[in-house]
Amino acid sequence: MAEFNLPTEEIELPSKGILYPEDNPLSSGKIEMKYMTAKEEDILTNQSYIAKGTVIDKLLQSLIVSKINYNDLLIGDKNAIMLAARILGYGPEYEFIFAGQKEKVDLTQINNKQIDESLFTKGKNEFGFTLPHTENQITFKLLTHGDEQKIAREIEGLKKLQPDGNAEVSTRLKHSILSVNGDSDPPTIRKFVDQALLARDARAYREYVNQIQPDIDLTFFPEGRDTKRPLPISINFFYPDA
Repeated sequence: MAEFNLPTEEIELPSKGILYPEDNPLSSGKIEMKYMTAKEEDILTNQSYIAKGTVIDKLLQSLIVSKINYNDLLIGDKNAIMLAARILGYGPEYEFIFAGQKEKVDLTQINNKQIDESLFTKGKNEFGFTLPHTENQITFKLLTHGDEQKIAREIEGLKKLQPDGNAEVSTRLKHSILSVNGDSDPPTIRKFVDQALLARDARAYREYVNQIQPDIDLTFFPEGRDTKRPLPISINFFYPDA
């Protein structure tokens, strides 16, 4: 049987691999990806994947050549892989409508966020933060794809019990906080989030996480403006002909 050469690219992760255990392949700070083929376009048009909301994950899993556990990926690193997949598949130009006008962004100009590596402990995804108003001390982790899947399943289960409820914010906090004042018992953490975590402390915590989290800078300057705006990821990000 004939063999075919398939081009690949090495992608640098925003985390630089620092937060992964040393025995994890992701600790290299890089992954190898292949270019998109007709097989991946089949994935993108798979109605079952689209309905389940898993189409992008299925696509990225198909494109990653490196032997990694996809669930281990930090969310910011996953975003960088998604960006690379779009560029390798359909090129760097991304056109979309923003505030009623047509915009065009060169995706190769999107950079990784600057991170303060002094806050990181090599091989350990754990950080400390003192809540500014109550001065409770917490440790927390940055969420991975696997964590996001667990959160989604828990939220789905809660909605079955309380169809009109919305526990997304508190559920995410319960999965990211590792300890409160030195107590890492899960029931203690859940009780703290539900009964003692002030809204303004929770907001300060989320802002701190966003500040230190390795990721890509998904912002752009709209035409004629001097203030950056979040880059809208619309249907034509992976469906440029839509």
